[in-house]
Amino acid sequence: MLIAFVRNALKGSEKMSERQQRLLKEIVESYIKTAKPVGSKSLCKKLRCSSATIRNEMAHLEEIGLLEKNHISSGRIPSEDGYKYYVENLMKPKELTEADAHKLQVIFKNQELALSDTIDSCVEIISEMTSYTSVVLGKNSDENALQQVNIIPLTNGKIVALVCTDKGIVQNKQFQLASTIDINEVVKTCEIINKMLVGTPIKEVSTRLEYEIKPIIAEKIRQYETIFSIFSQTFHDIASKKDETIRVRGKNYLLQEPEYNDVGKIKNILDKFEDRAFIEKIDATEDKAGVNIYIGKDSEFDPNVTVIKTTYKKDGEEGTIAIIGPKRMEYDRVVGLLSFINKELNEEDING
Repeated sequence: MLIAFVRNALKGSEKMSERQQRLLKEIVESYIKTAKPVGSKSLCKKLRCSSATIRNEMAHLEEIGLLEKNHISSGRIPSEDGYKYYVENLMKPKELTEADAHKLQVIFKNQELALSDTIDSCVEIISEMTSYTSVVLGKNSDENALQQVNIIPLTNGKIVALVCTDKGIVQNKQFQLASTIDINEVVKTCEIINKMLVGTPIKEVSTRLEYEIKPIIAEKIRQYETIFSIFSQTFHDIASKKDETIRVRGKNYLLQEPEYNDVGKIKNILDKFEDRAFIEKIDATEDKAGVNIYIGKDSEFDPNVTVIKTTYKKDGEEGTIAIIGPKRMEYDRVVGLLSFINKELNEEDING
């Protein structure tokens, strides 16, 4: 598993002793868990040092920029650079529990789900597992061209309209045909569309369908209006996917964190989640393979959060899955989850 980080070890940190590293690890993990500044007394037993020794070590870590002093308390909290050092040098990703792995694998092995639905379900579960916000940034459907349309008859007068793009994206929509509709005429309309529109960019299909295909089937197909609406709705759905390429789940979780305990901060972060340009900044950073971690100012999204993300490329679809939380995030758990997902989504056969 590869975890890419945006900055290397910090100035002065190469001089840290093993005890100082253990101290920083304890402070970061305690603060992540409790959101309370960490005092020297609480660390004496764990590190088997006197309170005075720990205070001296804390002072050194503060001097090199890895800890900060909270004005309300005498305890220390990690600085942004402290989190970065912790992630790069001290944190070990957690393996998923058997229960968590099972929940995700059930989704990945469900062959009835389209990939976009698999990813949606996956990130919703991640949000619930972690109590953080999850974001999916998919590739815009404008970049796809029509490859083929198929009509699949089902039972009881139902059909499925299946649209495939040159990028491998498959969109399907089920319809209930009225008893007066001849399935052969639906198939004939499908053949006309395939003959005339294959290779057309998805964003142009609806227009060509209206102005080129509709007049032709009006002459050849009885009840053409009803049949035309089947294909019109199907193409509208796949074209509108461009508006769904950004999906946010669990944004209220972030507001439950103590970091967002005033109205100004809440409004600021909610405004960003509603602003497409801001969310797209999550994808603006240049990622390496694997899981990438961007803390505070490095996130491009908000200086008060951490963004941990991974990319996927599967079955003609590609995009980014990101988890957003406070800088006081459970890094080991989130990295473990995204590493698992990265492996699942980039394997040869997602259902295999």
